[in-house]
Amino acid sequence: MPISIFGFRALWSPYFFLTLVVLFLLYLAITVKWRDRFEESEPLTRSELIYFSAGMLLVYITKGSPVDLLGHILFSMHMVQMAILLLVAAPFLIKGIPVWIWRNVFAVPVLGTILRVLTRPLVSVIVFSAMFSVYHLPAILDTIKLSIPLHAVFTITLFISALCLWWPLLNENDFAPRLKQGLHKIAYIISSAILITPACALIIFVDTPVYETYQSGEAWLMSMALCVPASTLSALSGTGLSGPEVFTSMPILYDQQMGGVMMKILQEIIYGVVLGKIFLSWFRHERDNADELTQKQLLERKRLSMYN
Repeated sequence: MPISIFGFRALWSPYFFLTLVVLFLLYLAITVKWRDRFEESEPLTRSELIYFSAGMLLVYITKGSPVDLLGHILFSMHMVQMAILLLVAAPFLIKGIPVWIWRNVFAVPVLGTILRVLTRPLVSVIVFSAMFSVYHLPAILDTIKLSIPLHAVFTITLFISALCLWWPLLNENDFAPRLKQGLHKIAYIISSAILITPACALIIFVDTPVYETYQSGEAWLMSMALCVPASTLSALSGTGLSGPEVFTSMPILYDQQMGGVMMKILQEIIYGVVLGKIFLSWFRHERDNADELTQKQLLERKRLSMYN
C-alpha cells in the first residue's frame, strides 16, 4: 500500500508546521525587531539566520514530513530520524541562536544553574548517551510509542540532552561550560561515539525482532496513532491494514538491523566531519601561536644584539 492512504494531515503534519512557523517568527522578532530591548544585543548575522533556518527545516523534515510517518513503519527510518534530529539539527539551532540570547538565558537564576550543570562536558556526554540508550531499550521504546504524551515528553527531553551534548563543543564564551581547543574536543567526540556504540551494537547483532511496535499486530496499529488521526485509522480498519509488511517487503529483522547500522554510519560520518573541523582549527591555532612565538624570539634577539 502507498503511505498516501493515511492522508494529508498524517503526511505533512500541518499543525506542527504552523508551530514551527510561529517559533521562527518569534525568533525573527527577538533577534531583529525587539533586539534593542535587550542589553548587549548584536545584529543578527547571515550565518546565524542560515543555521537557524536549516535547523528548523531539519526538525520539520524529521518530525513533520512523510519521513516521520515512515519512521513509524520502518525502524531503519526511525534511526535516520534520530541521527538527523540529534546530531545535525541540534547543533545547527545552537549556532543559529545569537550569543547574546544564550547569555541572557544562562543569566536566569535557577535555569542558568541547571543549564550549567547539564552542559558540563562529563555530565552532558553521559546524560545524552544514557538517554539515547534507554530510549532504544525494547520495553521502553514500545511503552513510549503507545502513549502520545509520553512520546512527546521523552522526545523533547532527548532533544534537549542533544543540545546539552553539543553545547561544550560549540560554545566559545565564558558565561557557560566549554571545552578547550584540540585534544579536549577530540576526546569528547570520541567518548560520545564510544558510549552510544553498545546500543547500536545490540540492535545490529540481535537475531530476533525485539520491538513489538514495529511488528504486525495491535501494538503497531496503536503506535501509528502517534502520527495518524484516530478517525483515519478507524476508516482504514477494513482495508487489510495489519502491520508494516503491508508497506514494505523488507523482513522485520533486516529492517531492525539496518536501523542500527544506519545510525552508526551516520553518527561516524557526522562525528568525522566535526573531528576534521576541530583538528584543522586546532592546527591553525597552534601554527599561529608558533609563528607569533617565533616573531617574539626574533625581536628579542634583535633587541639583545643592539645592546651588545
